[in-house]
Amino acid sequence: MTGFARVARPAAGGELTLSIKTVNHKGLDMHFHMPPEFDGVEPALRTQVRKRLVRGHVQVQVFFKRNTDNGGALAVNHTVLHGWLTAFREAADAFGLDSKPDLNQALRIPGIFESRANGLVADATLEADVLSAAKQALDALEEFRVREGLAIESELKSRTASIRKLVREMEEIRAKAIPYFQQRLRERLSDLLGGYQVEPARLTQEAAILADRSDISEELVRLKTHAGQVDDLIAAAGETGKKLDFLLQEMNREANTILSKTNGLGEPGLRMTDLALEAKAEIDRIREQALNVE
Repeated sequence: MTGFARVARPAAGGELTLSIKTVNHKGLDMHFHMPPEFDGVEPALRTQVRKRLVRGHVQVQVFFKRNTDNGGALAVNHTVLHGWLTAFREAADAFGLDSKPDLNQALRIPGIFESRANGLVADATLEADVLSAAKQALDALEEFRVREGLAIESELKSRTASIRKLVREMEEIRAKAIPYFQQRLRERLSDLLGGYQVEPARLTQEAAILADRSDISEELVRLKTHAGQVDDLIAAAGETGKKLDFLLQEMNREANTILSKTNGLGEPGLRMTDLALEAKAEIDRIREQALNVE
């Protein structure tokens, strides 16, 4: 389910900003973008996110702005600079290049500067600040997703109500189908037999057989039942997205069967075909929104 939340708050030695964005995805796919000094926090942060979210593409971004008004100053991280210079010279020697390192390029390396204000912030303090901000952001994200979920639930219920209405109309057409089958048989037999009269009982029997072969009553019952099950799933607590995916596959299968049985049934068949196609369109719309459901 899509959602977004951002939290900005004071932290030890500066200001911490943490944002979480989620979009549709079949599984839980997490991505973290943080400064290098926060690398040690990622496992705990990943665990915290996994406890709250079960589905979606999740992007977590952390920014940390250090205070500069407390007598502190930025200094070059000599370890990082030394490593870069060593790698530069080794590459120049390896490829026979006559080149000198550029300090301007070196100063653009991530992590080349470090704050000497009040010493480095302890890892435990960083982790506590980030996890606290993450909890706050996840709470805000959940509120966002609840609002969106209510809107999605309302739309899905309107779709299932439309499907049930289409089923009722197909049931009415089906109930009136046998007289059509009798007339259809009578016309065909009249052409074949050159006006020879067929016994009414025999005609009724053959019409019933034709109607049975084209019977869609079971498919209609299952389609209507599945529509009710969709309503039950979206109203239930817990993870329902995968169950909804499976249920929609079954509904689509029933609609396809109805379409295969209504071919060649004249005007009633054409109308039922239109209705079944409308039902399939509603199922597809539900499937699109189902990607937002955990």
